[in-house]
Parts: sequence; C-alpha cells; structure tokens
Amino acid sequence: MRHLVSIRDLTDGDLYSIVARGAAYAAGERGNPLAGRVVGAYFLKTSTRTRTAFTSAALRLGAGVIQYGPQDLQTNTGETSEDTGRVLAGMLDVLVARTAGDPAELRAWAVQDRMSVLNAMSAEEHPTQALTDLTTLLRQFGRIEGLRLLYVGEANNTATALALALTRFPGVELELRTPPGYGLPEQILADATRQAEVSGASVVERHHMSDLPGDLDAIYTTRWQTTGTSKPDPDWRRIFAPFRVEQALWQRSPHAVFLHDLPAHRGEEVTAEVLDGPASIAFAQAENKCYSAMAVLDWCQATAAGTTR
Repeated sequence: MRHLVSIRDLTDGDLYSIVARGAAYAAGERGNPLAGRVVGAYFLKTSTRTRTAFTSAALRLGAGVIQYGPQDLQTNTGETSEDTGRVLAGMLDVLVARTAGDPAELRAWAVQDRMSVLNAMSAEEHPTQALTDLTTLLRQFGRIEGLRLLYVGEANNTATALALALTRFPGVELELRTPPGYGLPEQILADATRQAEVSGASVVERHHMSDLPGDLDAIYTTRWQTTGTSKPDPDWRRIFAPFRVEQALWQRSPHAVFLHDLPAHRGEEVTAEVLDGPASIAFAQAENKCYSAMAVLDWCQATAAGTTR
C-alpha cells in the first residue's frame, strides 16, 4: 500500500511520475481509475485549496468522498489513532488528512495494508504542496531540470517539502533567503544538500536579502503566518519585514515568474503589485492543486488496481 506522509516516502521515479501525470491531467487527460473507491477527507485545520483539490480530484477520478471535520472521529473521546486507522482502513481506500500537528498520527494510521494515507499538511511538511509546485513549474517551463528558484520568507512546512523535492532534479539551483531564526530545520537542510550532491542540483540558505542571485526562473514566497501556528517572538514582524517580496526583485530577473501557495496577505509577505502583476502565476498554481491531487490519488491506488504507474 502506498502512503505519502513525507516527500521522503517517494522514490525519484515516484516523484517524477506524479509530477508528469499531474501535468497530463492539467492538459486534459481523463479517466476513472478510482471508480468504486472511497476517499475520506479529514481536516482538523482550515483549508480552501487542498481540501477542495482532493475532493474535486477524487470525484473527477470516479471515487466517492466522505468528509470529516475536527469533531467527527472518536479520537476525541479517547480511541487510539491506531484503532481509528484500522477501522477506517476497513471502509476507505484512501484517507487524506490535515492535522497541522505531529505527523506521528499519520504514521499510526498508515500501519495497515488496506488504506492509503496522504498528508494534506502537518506541522513539519506539506508534501502535496511541493508536488503542486513542481507540476506548476513543469507546465510553465516544460522542464524542472536546470531551473533557478529563489524562495523568500519563513522556511515553513511548504519550504521543507519544496527543498526535499526540488533537490532531486539535476541542475536545479534553489536558494532560500529566510529570516534569522526561521530557517530550514538542520536535518532537512542536510538531507536536501545530500540529495543535491547526488542529483547535481544545489541548495543554499542565507538569512539576509543582500547579494541576491539574478537570472532566476521563479521567485516563491508563502504567508508569514502558517496555518495553525504562532510565533513566540513578539518582534517577529520587524525581523520579517526585509523579506517582503517586492517588484525590485525582478530588476535582475525580469523574466522570472512569481509563485505563492496562498492564501496571500498583500502588503505583508508580498506586495499587491507583485501578486496581481504579470509575473504572478499564483492562481494558476492553485488550480494545479486539483491536477496534482488527481495524480497523487492515481499513484497511491495504482498498485491496488493491479497496475504500476
């Protein structure tokens, strides 16, 4: 049974295949590979794009969908995560879950061989967002290999997944500019660096906005207040202010596109001039969430259908 709790769960072949299939679905490929299957969507935290994307994707692929809210499962009354997973596995083919907390609960649900478990965002990582981002880059440029990308802002769960995914592609140059104290976890940066050494990519993280690279293909940011989190430092906005994405970043990279995982707060992490300007493909990126979700659902259920996509 295939699960996706972290980008680390994917082989290089899995990663390339899911991204390519997401682009194929975006180009109009259709089918009902999930006909007769049932997908559960369990969201403890708010979600506009990811929840809608997976629900729409499941329906487009022929599956039925059961939605669960924060109070709907009896983990609230003391049932263990392991027992809940065993019960759901007898009735669902896939569980898409957003906990925004410790991914250990997702791993507990995945200790069975009947139901795929997909991480729709945990505190540590947002793997399906990275797959959406790569699908967006592939559609925009026709390739991912050799692209040069600048990520600006807090190294949150989106940045973690992006670093783990992009460094699998030969020639990719990923530079992160993150506020002091808000960088990638040490282990994530070490893992991404090792992957880059194997693939021929590069990843660099700096904590200032001086001497920025030029000739970029894409500039990416996320909102400063990640869903379900808060910052212990009361002065954090002053620290983050230099990392706002403004039009000046395009002086040395006039052809770069702008990416944002949304929701956006104009005037905080990005100016309205950038988000709503001609370089922005953020809303096309959001639409790609549906196509990428279709590819993920197809991938995780392919072996159950007797195929090996």
